[in-house]
Amino acid sequence: MGGPNLEVFKFGMYILFPVGIMYYFGTNLDGRFAVPDFWPKPEQTHKIPFDREDIKKELERLKARNLEIKRAR
Repeated sequence: MGGPNLEVFKFGMYILFPVGIMYYFGTNLDGRFAVPDFWPKPEQTHKIPFDREDIKKELERLKARNLEIKRAR
């Protein structure tokens, strides 16, 4: 039907098509698929208190907020 040239062409397509797809999607990933400002900056995230005084202040703040929420109900 097609002959050996068709078989060589089909084999080349079977090999080059996946390699081309992997090359296209595998190079320059940051420039092509990155979403700007997706992750928050460090100053926008929560700060975990490590000192005893900071932990007490945070607990007092949370208790006061919970009381305000209960009063609002």
